[in-house]
Amino acid sequence: MVKHYLDFEKPLMVLEREYEELQRFAPRNDPKVSARIERLEKMIAKEREDIYAQLSPWQRTHLSRHIDRPHTLDYIHLIFEDFMELHGDRGFMDDPAIVGGFARLEGETVVVVGHQKGRDVKDMGYRNFGMSHPEGYRKALRIMELAARFKKPIITMIDTPGAYPGVGAEERGQAGAIARNLREMASFPVPIIVVVIGEGGSGGALAIGVGDKILMLENAIYSVISPEGCAAILWRDGSKGSLAAEALKMTAADLLRLGIIDEIIPEPLGGAHRDYHVVAAHVKEAVVRNLGALKDVPEEKLLADRYKLFRRMGTFQEK
Repeated sequence: MVKHYLDFEKPLMVLEREYEELQRFAPRNDPKVSARIERLEKMIAKEREDIYAQLSPWQRTHLSRHIDRPHTLDYIHLIFEDFMELHGDRGFMDDPAIVGGFARLEGETVVVVGHQKGRDVKDMGYRNFGMSHPEGYRKALRIMELAARFKKPIITMIDTPGAYPGVGAEERGQAGAIARNLREMASFPVPIIVVVIGEGGSGGALAIGVGDKILMLENAIYSVISPEGCAAILWRDGSKGSLAAEALKMTAADLLRLGIIDEIIPEPLGGAHRDYHVVAAHVKEAVVRNLGALKDVPEEKLLADRYKLFRRMGTFQEK
């Protein structure tokens, strides 16, 4: 049962909650109850189709931030085996906003790194809502350097509003940490698969977003700035986020068309939070398939293609 509904899902909420109550409490041998359940099933199916068939960029933004949406650790536990988490940047502290370590995928040792937002209020505070300090990016880099040293593929999972903008983070070199990650990831001689699983916000996302294949979940977003932040700059009104979401072209469909990402991973109807196991299976299939395609690519070609991938992003016209 879905715990939290977004505003545009309220008509569906009424039907689904009635359906759940009838399933749990109503007598099964009552013909009237059985008939009502059957009607509800049809009404729910139609309502889902009507709501989710044509989602706006703003609605997808809310789905990408859904509180019940699976996070990096959820995917790690559902997709990988023998995950061994590594901690600390060997300089200042361990940043819980980023998790990473070694794991097995289909019997092969890989390195997994990703943002972790947290589920409840306490955990969100502990994870800083997935907004990493520079120590988190240095931890991620340290773990990825181990992957490069031992020739293991790297899989990163992006889900952050952005890097933490606090004074302390800036004092300890936030921008430099992000920049170093960009440079080093571009040169790692191992396959790198990037998966945008939720929000992909600004440099905080890019800091673990340089890879050979960029995959994106159907209802994820990926942008240089949040819609609210963009609206605050352009119109000095953060409440105009819906307009900014349209203009930013931040949805998976837009980014695939623009050549920013390589593939869209489908989600269950209504969002990834509707069925963790189904969406995890889709992510696993896409990651395994793309890793397989990169497995035998020579190192020189791998690095050259990665360079070309990011150099060709965007369209330029000279007048």
